[in-house]
Amino acid sequence: MAAILSSSLFASSCLPKPFSHPRTHTASSLLKARASLLQDNEEKVIVQDSFPSKSSPLHTTNGKSSVDSISTSAFEKGIIKVEQSVNIFLTDSVIKILDTLYHDRNYARFYVLETIARVPYFAFMSVLHMYESFGWWRRADYLKVHFAESWNEMHHLLIMEELGGNSWWFDRFLAQHIAIFYYIMTVLMYAISPRMAYHFSECVESHAFETYDKFIKVQGEELKKMPPPEVAVKYYTGDDLYLFDEFQTSRVPNSRRPKIDNLYDVFLNIRDDEAEHCKTMKACQIHGNLRSPHSYAEDVDDVSACALEVDCEGIVDCIKKSVNPDPARVK
Repeated sequence: MAAILSSSLFASSCLPKPFSHPRTHTASSLLKARASLLQDNEEKVIVQDSFPSKSSPLHTTNGKSSVDSISTSAFEKGIIKVEQSVNIFLTDSVIKILDTLYHDRNYARFYVLETIARVPYFAFMSVLHMYESFGWWRRADYLKVHFAESWNEMHHLLIMEELGGNSWWFDRFLAQHIAIFYYIMTVLMYAISPRMAYHFSECVESHAFETYDKFIKVQGEELKKMPPPEVAVKYYTGDDLYLFDEFQTSRVPNSRRPKIDNLYDVFLNIRDDEAEHCKTMKACQIHGNLRSPHSYAEDVDDVSACALEVDCEGIVDCIKKSVNPDPARVK
């Protein structure tokens, strides 16, 4: 399986207050200055520029794996390793099938990948909406970010369709039926262990990154001679890029503005999108760690609302908390 990308992740936080907070002006100025610095380095693979990390347990240090660096019991570490081993086995199995069927049909392979890649975000939102209906969950940042991720993957899919990746009936049939199975599997996995579901999605996004990276290295010169699809130009260079910024949770909003002059630029940006998805999925593996990049300008020292934020980790935890609610949360 493709190597899982490492990244710097920001600390967990609750929903922000409106941007009219009097202490946000300094933070906004700092963000604008940081954004201008990041803009100068846009040609690099977008894997390192990120919000400052506050000792995220998933950040690998001193050669230790992310599992070893998590401050938890040996039993839970064992469970995490089992979950990740299962995910790696499942991902490798799917990769072998795709390698066999699509070793010389790149656009068709990309169409299948993008059909599959957006499914987990649908599954995450489905489960979280159910939790919201029962009053178990009130962290809106997760729904915002996961929708933005699905929006990004949908445009990847539209690009592949415009390039003819879905021209064969068999490819459409295979991708759509894998997607149905993947959705059901992810819903069940996410309900039981969100951490495992997020890691599996990270494995899929990591493979997508490696696939596009190899493709542009081999076909780069030819791609530079070809025009970009219209849907790619509209998505990456349009006037409304709020959702484009929203899925990049480790980046300052407005710090990445792609140029689309040819098909090479399109695949370069798709590859970089996959790197951002990997970082977001890694951040999600720590419960409560995900935060909308548009809420990061809020004063991070103001945590008064955090203690009352309603959430849970998996359906078992949700049911337990509903039966024995935290007195501090009960009004």
